[in-house]
Amino acid sequence: MALDFMAGCLGGLNGIIVGHPFDTVKVRLQTQVTKRYAGTVNCFAQIIKQETVFGLYKGMLSPMAGVGLINAIIFGVHGNLQRVLEPGLSSHCFAGAVAGAVQSIVCCPMELAKTRVQIQSSAQKTYHGSFDCLHKIYMRNGIKGCYRGMTLTLLRETPSFAIYFGTFELFCLALTPEGDSPDCIGPLSLLLAGGLSGISSWVLTYPIDVVKSRFQADGDGKNRKYHGMMDCVRKTFRSGGLMAFSQGLPATILRAFPTNAATLATVTITLRLARNREKQLEFA
Repeated sequence: MALDFMAGCLGGLNGIIVGHPFDTVKVRLQTQVTKRYAGTVNCFAQIIKQETVFGLYKGMLSPMAGVGLINAIIFGVHGNLQRVLEPGLSSHCFAGAVAGAVQSIVCCPMELAKTRVQIQSSAQKTYHGSFDCLHKIYMRNGIKGCYRGMTLTLLRETPSFAIYFGTFELFCLALTPEGDSPDCIGPLSLLLAGGLSGISSWVLTYPIDVVKSRFQADGDGKNRKYHGMMDCVRKTFRSGGLMAFSQGLPATILRAFPTNAATLATVTITLRLARNREKQLEFA
């Protein structure tokens, strides 16, 4: 478990640094009601022009602070379940689904704060960072307010991580030279497998993520647009049909490849090096 935590923490940090600017663009595109941004490139350009490059890193403190715990849960639960389950693709998917569901407990309030900070403009600065955001939400609405969108988070994370770990295993097998073990594939193949598995998990669960982002970005009290999860789905559909559920998808795909390539390659190589070191010490 300690080894899984260390590897997951390193992988998660690398993934956040690489992917957070794309995540900011994704959230801005997902939550826009009027057509403020013409697309992914235009959104990038407007944020940099109006808020400097640091605008792309708004809300990063929340995921950076929670990355250790989240990745400890994800890779710890997945790794430990893998050791007790029968080897195979189905066990990777099942362990991933359980890991995704469990880590939602931490992920939901973290993403709520991140989303609220990401969408605020520099002219209307309600929150001075992610922790200030969570504190103000808690003071207004208690612990229940911090878990706004929990059902949607579970609906996204459970299948997402089943797909994530399942497709990573498939891509690793596909990229393994004939006669070799998947444990021996090189860094470039790991980066490719990680990037493709990240894209796969996002594309297949993206509509739920759009609804979750809109629901979590919504105001409180009289400022609320959505009176529940299904109301959010209905109003999102009315605003742009089925295409509304794919807003920000190009930015997400651009983010998914480098983020997950960095995360899974770092985790796999760290675990591989640590286990090789343990074997060397055993035979010393």
